[in-house]
Amino acid sequence: NEDGYREVLGAAEGMKEDKASWVSFFQWLRGRGLDGVKLIVGDKCLGMLEAVGEVFPEAKYQRCTVHFYRNVFSVTPRSKKLVAKMLKAIHAQESKKAAREKAKAVVEQLHSMKLKEAAKKVEDGIEETLTYCDFPSEHWTRIRTNNVIERLNREIRRRTRVVGSFPDGNSALMLVCARLRHVAGTQWGNKKYMNMKHLEAALEDTSIAG
Repeated sequence: NEDGYREVLGAAEGMKEDKASWVSFFQWLRGRGLDGVKLIVGDKCLGMLEAVGEVFPEAKYQRCTVHFYRNVFSVTPRSKKLVAKMLKAIHAQESKKAAREKAKAVVEQLHSMKLKEAAKKVEDGIEETLTYCDFPSEHWTRIRTNNVIERLNREIRRRTRVVGSFPDGNSALMLVCARLRHVAGTQWGNKKYMNMKHLEAALEDTSIAG
């Protein structure tokens, strides 16, 4: 939020992650007052990507680097450790320009290793993993992955597995929301996650420059 603390804005029952479902969810959030969205981080779910452009056209999209790595690993089973080191080096750079240059070098190296599929995945997908570079460097490690939501998802899965099956979707949603309220009331939600002064200063500089 504006003070740098994490919040759960909402949860909804959904049978699939298509565009219609995401548009409905985002419009529901917008209808409740969500506005000024600058960045949305996701795992390249196409339905979500399309919905972002429709409901929050002013927001930038950051593809989660962890999911990006996994996608590349899917075609490099024998060289996972080495490739992981190469990919992490891209996102360890101090600027978007340097990251792009490093990515080009990694693509060339992957080609030399006869990993053409991996090289293509990096070449085609690297740009959408570098959106975080447009924001304050102090926030980079926080906004280039969706680890925050993944931790919540793990907690939800842990609780729902105990129950096993639910009589209907609403019963499942009630349990999920109860668990989310519990987590939000713990250190997860009570500990400051980001210093928003860095973003405020960056936005102010942008408006002045404009």
